[in-house]
Amino acid sequence: MHAYPYSLLRPIFPLGCSLFLSVVHAAQQSDFYTREEIPLPPGEVMEIGSIALMPDQQVAVTTRRGDLWICKGAYDSDLTKVTWKKFAQNLHEPLGMFWKDGSLWLTQRPEVTRITDKNNDGIADKFQTICQDWGIKGDYHEYAFGSEPDKDGNIWVCLTLTGSFNAESNWRGWAMRVTPDGKMIPTCSGLRSPGGIGMNAEGDMFMTDNQGTWNGSSSIKWLKPGSFQGNPVGNKYHKLANLPAPPEVASKSRILTERTKFPEFIPPAVILPHGIVGQSPTGIACDMSGGKFGPWAKQLYVGEQTHSQVQRVNLEKVKGLYQGAVFHFLDGFEAGLIPVRLDQENGTLFAGGSNRGWASRGTKPFTFVRVRWTGKDPFEMATITAAHDGFDVHFTEPVDAATAGNPTSYSMDAFTYIHQADYGSPQVDATTPVISAATVSPDKKSVHLKVDGLVRGHIHHLVANGIISASGQTLWHPEGWYTLNEIPD
Repeated sequence: MHAYPYSLLRPIFPLGCSLFLSVVHAAQQSDFYTREEIPLPPGEVMEIGSIALMPDQQVAVTTRRGDLWICKGAYDSDLTKVTWKKFAQNLHEPLGMFWKDGSLWLTQRPEVTRITDKNNDGIADKFQTICQDWGIKGDYHEYAFGSEPDKDGNIWVCLTLTGSFNAESNWRGWAMRVTPDGKMIPTCSGLRSPGGIGMNAEGDMFMTDNQGTWNGSSSIKWLKPGSFQGNPVGNKYHKLANLPAPPEVASKSRILTERTKFPEFIPPAVILPHGIVGQSPTGIACDMSGGKFGPWAKQLYVGEQTHSQVQRVNLEKVKGLYQGAVFHFLDGFEAGLIPVRLDQENGTLFAGGSNRGWASRGTKPFTFVRVRWTGKDPFEMATITAAHDGFDVHFTEPVDAATAGNPTSYSMDAFTYIHQADYGSPQVDATTPVISAATVSPDKKSVHLKVDGLVRGHIHHLVANGIISASGQTLWHPEGWYTLNEIPD
């Protein structure tokens, strides 16, 4: 279920034993995760744009065509018995929804809305506009992606550019906070085309921004209040709230160069190399399940529309900036994914999607899926973290010390992208850092890689094809891509 097949025959070098060949089972996604399609209402166009978890294991979804449905039975062993009821209709492409205080709260193109069933008949009968203070016109691309409430109860809304290139309606290219009493607070500038929004374990907000103008590749960006995110097209709207003018960055430059000039320019936390790690990232879900979905505590799961996947991301903060690694994770979904939602208590990941407007590897026009962990851990790089002289790689199970401690078991290359007004960018400024030493920890769960030639601001691509676990397993996914914004002291 991954893009890189591995040989079934691997050499194993146990300490004190002679060389021999062992047949190693090639890891398959189904060994670790069960992916199941949830039946949809017959005859309905269910291009899912948002998912909310409700009491009594009910699941609400919105469609891009503006319907809001509630599903019962999505957690049951027999999915043929699921039932659906339409709760509301005629909404305007909602992209972000949650349940709170007896209501569904959702972000649609023109507003944040609270929807309630006052008479308990299963159909919404009260629609309350919470905030409608941003601009909208008829352009297809003026999406609004909304979050769950942050620690202060605020809903964050990311407003995409008009047509993905321009800012023809108020506050396009900005992230806003909507307070519980409906006040809109302009919070971050410089967005291009968000595809999803979500918090990490510390409660900081992140969004996925898609490749295009001023985005050499897609990425996961930290929405630090007051920050500029790299795209100057919507800068003019600072005048609407008497805010300081965001930076006017130079084209044909590099992110590191421009952010060094403008401290408010917060670089992407994790860049997703275009066409290699997807190319249209979407929803974000943080794993706070305490191990109910596998050994990925506090990591982010990121939906992918074009490649019909879910990627996995570990974050860390170095010198005040987020950075980290992205890994391939779940594959084979039947349509392009938009929202992902993890039930933290149950350990079930729900994902929904649509192919309208952008094709995907999945061939269905829309889908609704649940994914569950089988209880078996894959042998994987759990995290990659930065060190002053290289990287520390942490594994999900003990490694074979002979292979993991051999620097030739690894390889690395590094590159970046042009920060420019043109659409996208090729990989540029390529280098080949040298892994000169690999030191295995006493518990054999991590390896310190000494790397000669680290490059601040570059994506460092680590390949670990040569190592096996102590039990003789190969890595399910042998690659990781680390965005090195800062090198630790």
